[in-house]
Amino acid sequence: MQTQDLTRYFSQLSIPQDKSHKGENGKLLLIGGSKLFHAASKWSLDIASKFVDMVFYSSVSENNELVRQAKEEFWNGIVIDRAAIEDYIQEADVVLIGPGMERNKETQLVVNVLLEKYGDKKWVIDAGALQMVDPNLINENHILTPHAKEMERFVKSLFDYNLKLEDIKSTIVLKGKVDLITYFEDNIRKEIQVEGGNPGMTKGGTGDVLAGLIAALYCTNYAHVSAVIGSYINKKAGDDLYKTVGPFFNTSDLVSQVPKTLWEKFTI
Repeated sequence: MQTQDLTRYFSQLSIPQDKSHKGENGKLLLIGGSKLFHAASKWSLDIASKFVDMVFYSSVSENNELVRQAKEEFWNGIVIDRAAIEDYIQEADVVLIGPGMERNKETQLVVNVLLEKYGDKKWVIDAGALQMVDPNLINENHILTPHAKEMERFVKSLFDYNLKLEDIKSTIVLKGKVDLITYFEDNIRKEIQVEGGNPGMTKGGTGDVLAGLIAALYCTNYAHVSAVIGSYINKKAGDDLYKTVGPFFNTSDLVSQVPKTLWEKFTI
């Protein structure tokens, strides 16, 4: 991505203003986790809580309890039972669904029932949810965040619905060594490549941080701005860590670095 392109996206980025009040800087509902995967949704939760005013977190009962136990580290949100999800969907600015969810019938049911009913909301669809979604339910309000294998499965699934990738009007962040971001502007599909990253970013969870960051930014920004800035900052934060500790950092370190990197870039 050229410097002039990056400057253009940063010029559109909205951040909290001096006169803003609680709730005006974003409310995010995170639906994720499973009995098998615990950490993924927590990493998305941790990064999102640094950017929005409120995070509503809903997972399986085991994960809900783990987050409740971690309250000394996380005070900026509410843990909710699955039965209360629809109330919080209506309150949230954005719904992030998928981090840590398994590819199974339960995920398929949850994702598609909610998207069919609340498809006009702003959604970020990630990981397990993306692999079980009915692509007919995806629209321009949605951001998809697949890695290469998830993208391959998603494209194959389109044939079952007589769809092609060009029929999908959402913003797509294809994660990789070079992130490929595609979105529609003035009814024209545009592509942006975001380079960066290093061997320290291969650790599990960096994609969950990216999904949480994009979703948090999307609460108060356009989809394409959230996708491009989220991708760039996630990679840049990893590179900032690499300067001090090489590849020897973990996903929790990345969560801590992301806000520093964004603020430094925004205030230059």
